[in-house]
Amino acid sequence: MGFMHVFDLSMWQWVWVIIAAFLVGFSKTGISGFLMPVIPIVASVFGGKESTGIILPLLIVGDAFALYYYQRHAEWSNIKRLLPWTFVGLILGVITGSYVNDKQFKMFIAISVILCLIILIYMEKKGENFKVPKGAWFYAGMGALSGFTSMIGNAAGSIFSVYLLAMDFKKNGFMGTTAWFFFIVNLTKVPLQVFFWHNISFKNLGLTLAMVPAIAIGALLGAVIIKRVNEKQFRVLIIVMTAAAAVRLLI
Repeated sequence: MGFMHVFDLSMWQWVWVIIAAFLVGFSKTGISGFLMPVIPIVASVFGGKESTGIILPLLIVGDAFALYYYQRHAEWSNIKRLLPWTFVGLILGVITGSYVNDKQFKMFIAISVILCLIILIYMEKKGENFKVPKGAWFYAGMGALSGFTSMIGNAAGSIFSVYLLAMDFKKNGFMGTTAWFFFIVNLTKVPLQVFFWHNISFKNLGLTLAMVPAIAIGALLGAVIIKRVNEKQFRVLIIVMTAAAAVRLLI
């Protein structure tokens, strides 16, 4: 009980934080789109920018569970193409997050996700006739946008999903590549948030430690469910959750 009083949260706020931690674990080993509700949930409990410092340690724990299940399935060539541009996007996100309010950058993220969703639906309609862009601009744009939206809203999952589906990734490759990419990106964000936004503290890390069981349960359930989903269902679920994420960011 004394530990709970450290965070000065009501019982219902604790319930929402536990739900958020569960969804982090589930999204990391199951359907990535289920991460999106975590953003408004945590923001409603802790506030805008402070919530990013709460969510990030939770995400890193979730990433660790994802690596346990999918580390062997990553396609590193695609990760390496994006990472340099992703780091550029992270820096732009740090700068932007220091000057714009929550509503403004959430609107930008929502617009980005909607544009990616339109592209994804178009790709599905074209089927095998769709040709993935091969130019450096494609990797630069997707990498920078993933880094930017990850930094200011932890909302890069939808954009990265569009990139992987555009590259025709199958389920295991999708999960393994996503796990390694976001583990690297999220670790990179830690010093940026500590030294520039000052919103990660030992108190936050204590909360993360307390939420490990909820993240673990979510991760276990996600890994079980994803095995029962076929490739077609997997792609449809990604599209649906991406659409839901965009709508939620606009509300």
